[in-house]
Amino acid sequence: MLSSVFHWVGYGLCHQLPARSLFAGGFQLPVCARDTGIYAGFVLSLIVITLVERGRKPSELSRPWLVAVGAIIFGTMVVDGVSSYAGWRETTNDLRLLTGLLAGYAMTLAVVPMLNGQLWTSVSRNRLLDGWRGAAWLVSIPVSFVLLRWLLPLSGVAYPVLLTLAIIATYAAVSLIFVTFVPALEHKMTSLRTGPIQLTLALMLVAAELLLASGIRIVAERFAAGS
Repeated sequence: MLSSVFHWVGYGLCHQLPARSLFAGGFQLPVCARDTGIYAGFVLSLIVITLVERGRKPSELSRPWLVAVGAIIFGTMVVDGVSSYAGWRETTNDLRLLTGLLAGYAMTLAVVPMLNGQLWTSVSRNRLLDGWRGAAWLVSIPVSFVLLRWLLPLSGVAYPVLLTLAIIATYAAVSLIFVTFVPALEHKMTSLRTGPIQLTLALMLVAAELLLASGIRIVAERFAAGS
């Protein structure tokens, strides 16, 4: 039962090759090592940002130096993926996980200001991760890698369950931005508890996105098998 849930959540999002995936508690994680890093990194970064910002809800991009760092660390995943797929070099699951984690962290530098700018009734003009907060965010990256690579695998089935939730949370965060493009739903929330309509619509979008992605993969595989 659980194996089927994990499989279908990641089915349309990832190739799910066992050799390129991590395992915990006898279960293959829903997505490959690189995608595990992306989704888990995105959510872990959101948690760190929530802790260090302490309700500031910044809607401005980070300082240029941190934006540049974000672009560089996102680029590590691109370089690792392109160079390994092109056959120029070999990569490993540890490197896939690490570069995916870096990309997931980098994505929040763009997503969080957009979310804050769309969701809240009172919009802050603070810069994201200003001052010491940027350094704390960077320090959390190796801690997150240790968590994903060595600690969470010890939790057994909890690891794929948490990753499944991280996948949903990642898509929900991005979907919330699109939901709040509707004028009637923009700038209406003071906290997540005050936005049941926005959250429900975002989760419905996530379900539709996952179903569509799975449907596309099914059609593509049948077409490939018949050709």
